[in-house]
Amino acid sequence: MQKLLEFLIGKRHWLLFILCEIISLTLLYRNNAYQRNVMFSSANVVAGHFMSASNSVFSFFNLRTENRQLFEQNKQLELKILSLQRRLESMQADAWSSDDILLDSTVQPYEYISAQVVNNNTTHLLNYITINKGLKDGITPDMGVISTHGVVGIVRNAGDHFSVIIPLLNPKWGLSCKLFNSNYYGTLVWDGRDARYANLEELPTHAEFREGDTVVTSGFSAIFPPGIMVGTVEKSDISASSGFYSLKVKLATNFRNLSNVWVVKNNFQKEQRDIEREARKND
Repeated sequence: MQKLLEFLIGKRHWLLFILCEIISLTLLYRNNAYQRNVMFSSANVVAGHFMSASNSVFSFFNLRTENRQLFEQNKQLELKILSLQRRLESMQADAWSSDDILLDSTVQPYEYISAQVVNNNTTHLLNYITINKGLKDGITPDMGVISTHGVVGIVRNAGDHFSVIIPLLNPKWGLSCKLFNSNYYGTLVWDGRDARYANLEELPTHAEFREGDTVVTSGFSAIFPPGIMVGTVEKSDISASSGFYSLKVKLATNFRNLSNVWVVKNNFQKEQRDIEREARKND
């Protein structure tokens, strides 16, 4: 108590000055309308800036939740687009084709499991991606993986809670692709140089295309549905060794900025592979 009194006595001049200032401001605010309006407006401005700053902080911390919601909404839109594409293809084909049977079935051909990337390499020759979903989430090896922009890769190994993906940026894996609205197809392979590009090999020389044309999945495997975006044609060349076109394709997926993916589950993959394996036994 003695120290407090000594402090107040020592600072009495400052305390008296502050008290006089408060009294002066109070009298000025009460007795002058102009000054009262100025002070009120200034207080509103300060409060407005404070609220704007606080809202910016809260918005920053809510970005993760908003991004997750946008990702799920994009997922639903992509599913609708794929469904419409399959319906359009089935309408253009025979009315009693197998595609119609699949569409009318209660079991949808493809399901999509969302996951987050927890490890990613783009600078090595053999690159791999790790995601935070595994066997307990319904993921098994040889499932396709896509992003909101296009194809990412296939699942190589799956643990209980994590899976490792072979991306397009790995020469050990080649993806069957075709030119959009065309029956000309080839194999997309990465040459180990630039993470933005891959090469579409073995495209027939009589194939018609232009720079900027879209490259999509062919659907010739039990991994990806047809029509999934892969990239666009950057330039072309004829391979001297094979006599086929080699197209430089700019990949739609930005592997250097990959955070969310979908794992493609083909509900008819086992049936397709079993019947194909059975057919080979008779060769």
